[in-house]
Amino acid sequence: MIVAQPTSWYSMPVKPFTTHTVSKLIDHGLLRPGASDRELEAGIDEAIRADVASICIQPHYLRRLIDRLKGTTIRSSTVIGFPHGSHTATTKLHEAHDALAKGCEELDAVINIGKARSGDFSYVEEEVEALVSITHDAEKKIKIIIETCYLSEREKIRLCSICSDLRADWVKTSTGFGSAGASVLDVELLRRHCAPEVEIKASGGIRTLAQVLELHAAGASRIGTSSTLSILAEMQAPQ
Repeated sequence: MIVAQPTSWYSMPVKPFTTHTVSKLIDHGLLRPGASDRELEAGIDEAIRADVASICIQPHYLRRLIDRLKGTTIRSSTVIGFPHGSHTATTKLHEAHDALAKGCEELDAVINIGKARSGDFSYVEEEVEALVSITHDAEKKIKIIIETCYLSEREKIRLCSICSDLRADWVKTSTGFGSAGASVLDVELLRRHCAPEVEIKASGGIRTLAQVLELHAAGASRIGTSSTLSILAEMQAPQ
């Protein structure tokens, strides 16, 4: 058992973490380009044994993932507009509809990063509104990926406001394919500026238990990582 020591402003009591409570913070990512079917199956096996919160799979393997998760408490998730966010809104909505029709429980959708950096927030808002609407109409959940490494503080705050107004379920820091991943400072910023009911997901470059605990203390309720097994092994190592 490990006692997490929150180091940020985020109001969270010090509490013990078990291997199970840490695993249930994790969205296990299986998004590596070129991953073979055998590698995806092995990754699903590992994540099921770890009993993570969700498994985020490449869209083409979603139906198989959903079949594999029957009888577990693990949620299925996939990506939309991934990883660059520059797909048309029509394409993203088609991807979302297809995933939801297959039974996907959580979508991780990338905003149009270039439009946000251009100050065209009306474009971003319209796209996010459509994605949130189609997801909530299906009674499922959506994480909006804003790719913080490319954005100014002002742009991040504006996107928090948009996602809060539109009732996104999570704002997510990163795809893991940008120039940088999740940081404590970004998670703190997002948590400050999102509505309380909008959760924060930290993703990108998270490979250690210390990072998981620190990002959770900063306000992240989900952690996206492909390093699940090594992180959980740290929980079981002698202290």
